[in-house]
Amino acid sequence: QVQLVESGGGLVQAGGSLRLSCAASGRILTINVMGWYRQAPGKQRELVASITRGGSTNYEDSVKGRFTISRDNAKNTVYLQMNSLKPDDTAVYHCHANLLESAGWRDYWGQGTQVTVSS
Repeated sequence: QVQLVESGGGLVQAGGSLRLSCAASGRILTINVMGWYRQAPGKQRELVASITRGGSTNYEDSVKGRFTISRDNAKNTVYLQMNSLKPDDTAVYHCHANLLESAGWRDYWGQGTQVTVSS
């Protein structure tokens, strides 16, 4: 059974930094796109950043220049380095992976990790 396990959330003051990690485990043949989404109270879930297996990245406009996504294909792990955090970045951050397992291509989600930025 495939699992995505996130870590690294927490409480930080505005201007501070956090690094999120998400490790995928289980019977995984290969992982295509990995990414981070966030959902703030009363808002829809939105894509924060994504990265392909080859390293191509995509960022939501409000995080460009502040957040950096990276991945380690050998460890099936994706990271999100978040700098210059703002109160508007407060949300539950979810890891996502589009991966190939024996049953075919599937989308998996992590359980979420809370990021709270105080002003």
